[in-house]
This record gives sequence, structure tokens and C-alpha cells, in this order.
Amino acid sequence: MAADATLNVCLRDGEIVPRFLDASDHPWIALLIEEVRRFEHQPWRLLDERLRHPLPFAVPIHKRVLVLCVLTRRWRTQIQAAVRPSVARVELFTRAAQGNGDARVGRARDQTVVETAARLCISPAELEAALFADLASERILVPPEEPVAAADVALAANLMLVQNLLARAAWVRLRLSGHARAVVRYAKLKGLICTVAARQGDDTRLEISGPLALFRRTLVYGRALGQLVPQLAWCHRYAFEAEVALRSGAFRLALASGAPILPATPPRRFDSRVEERFAHDFSRLAIGWDLIREPEPIAACGTLIFPDFLLVRRGANEERWLIEIVGFWTPEYLETRLRRPRQAAVPNLLVCIDDSLNCGHDDFPAGAAVLRYRNRVDVRAVLARLEGDRG
Repeated sequence: MAADATLNVCLRDGEIVPRFLDASDHPWIALLIEEVRRFEHQPWRLLDERLRHPLPFAVPIHKRVLVLCVLTRRWRTQIQAAVRPSVARVELFTRAAQGNGDARVGRARDQTVVETAARLCISPAELEAALFADLASERILVPPEEPVAAADVALAANLMLVQNLLARAAWVRLRLSGHARAVVRYAKLKGLICTVAARQGDDTRLEISGPLALFRRTLVYGRALGQLVPQLAWCHRYAFEAEVALRSGAFRLALASGAPILPATPPRRFDSRVEERFAHDFSRLAIGWDLIREPEPIAACGTLIFPDFLLVRRGANEERWLIEIVGFWTPEYLETRLRRPRQAAVPNLLVCIDDSLNCGHDDFPAGAAVLRYRNRVDVRAVLARLEGDRG
């Protein structure tokens, strides 16, 4: 396993202990941010050259590498030229090849530049600047759109450290409480090899294969696995462990809620406009009920069911109903969707089905607890159905 300067960790009794950045690092990070800002609107090579020399303040070497990786992602670069560099090169080199063979090379070159610039309606200086403006070293450093704070950079560097470790993982085990559905959905969206294990108490357990379990495309898979980490911050509680391969052997990495890593942007509260409207209408019309979005999953048939809503009637008995809202469907899909709750003996489950999005023939499975709707779930119809079944 090749060395990686971003792996700022301590190895202790078979465990990996990340050396996270904290508040004590904020002062030098702020100074480094100011140093980068000095080179805004300048070619990237000038900043790169500056960072190769000692800085006028103390910076921990391994932490510096992580922070610079974060900063170079915040400050993007772009091509700035009077004409496209490829056009400038073609025009200049073509005209030079058609030259008259003047022995005075310097004068011939200057004349060629002047003539080519005139042809392109730019100045000779602009032509010279455009020739290689598309090289990475010559691209211009552009300020980020949002302010860059030292605290956010430290959290982003910690996240990068964890992601780089997981890129070397053989497996990852997650234990989640709250918002587990969003994590599972994200894992499947990214194509991760994910197994949803049975619940343990109030926690959902997931097992995910790491990139070292694959034979191909391990880099792409490792990146996808790393992108799952910031999603965990939106769970009520989380803990995960992973087996990570380093040069000196395999080690265990364990993290839990409260780890100082940068969270992802807040997840969407609703999967669709229909769900959002239902939540709004129900909260307004069903005064005696509480609506809980994405309640804890239910173990069924070796997997987990993730209902859309839990309705709880306030009062002594606290009557409960699970609500599923289904968009596109076929009878076969609907039968499978309803079979698992029945086999798990899930009580009081109502499935609301968009009748306008039926992809198959118009037959419902026998005994299905379903309520049809078109485009918008009628909350009054839902309440009437709950009261009817209760009666």
C-alpha cells in the first residue's frame, strides 16, 4: 500500500486513531487562507511556487497537506484569454510556417506576432498571454463564491481524512438511528454493495463492502463510499467501524456521532411533491394527530421496510398508523410491497396509490389496504379510512 501524506493517523493496538484538526488549528488555517487569497486573479503557478517555500508561520506538515487539498478545491481555476488558446496557437504557428525565411529570427518572430494579433483583432501582448493560457499552471485562480472560514476548512479536512481511509477499506459496518432510510437510499443510488441487516433495538444495521473487496474500479467505488460519510451527520445517532488496509497491515477504524467532520447539505425532507403536500395538508386538517416523517424501519422477511409516515393519535391509547405513498406501480410491484408487511404482521398499514400512474392493469392484490388518489392525497379520505377501520 503506497504512502499517503493525507493519512494523518496514529496506530494503537490494532486501531486507527485519526489526528483530527480542532479549534487549536484554526489560527494557522486562517493565515493560510489569507496567503492563498493573495494570489487570487493570478496564474496558479505563482501560488504553487509560493507554497513550495516555508511559510512565515508554523504549520504541522501532515495537517498542512490536508488543508491545502481542501483549499485547492475551494479556489477553482479558469482560462482567461482574449481568444481561445487553441485558436491563438493555430493562427500563430500557421503564419510562422508560412514565413519568408528571414535570417533575423527575433525580428521575424516579432513581425509574425504583430501580424497574427492584427488578424485576430487583439494586441500582441494579448496574443502572447493567450498562447498557453489553457495549461494548468497558467490558469487563473478564481475566488470562491462563498466566504471560506477556518472552522469549515478544518471539518472538511477531517472528512477528507476519513474518506481517504475508507478508500482502503475491506468492509464497513454502520449502526444508525433516525434518517436511516436516507442513508440506505443514498448508498443504493451510489451503487454501493449494501446489505440491510435486521434491526437491533432502535438501531438499523448496514453492512457495506469496501473497495478492497472488489477486483475492478476500486478507485471509483472508494470515492462513492467516502461520499456516504457526510450523510451520516443527519442521523440522530450513528456509529461505524471499518477494516482498513495500511502498509503495516489491517487496522480497525471506528467513528461515532460527534466526530468533527463536515456534514453534507441537509437532505430533502420529502421524496416528492405529493409527500410534501400530504404532510402540509395533514398537519393543517388532522389536529388530533402527530405526523412523523420517515419513522424507524421495520424488520420484515430478512430486510427492512421504510414507511413514509407514522401517524400517532394523541390521547390515552396513542393509536398508530403507517402510511406509504406509491407513485408509479404495477400490480406485481404492489403485491410485493404489501406482502412483506403482512408477513411481518405489521398492523395498521395504509398504502396510498396514485391511480393516474398505474403502469399495469387495474387489479389490486386481494385484501390490500389501499387508498386511491390522483395527483394529491386527500387527507379527509385518509382520516375517514382510519376511522372506518377503527370502527
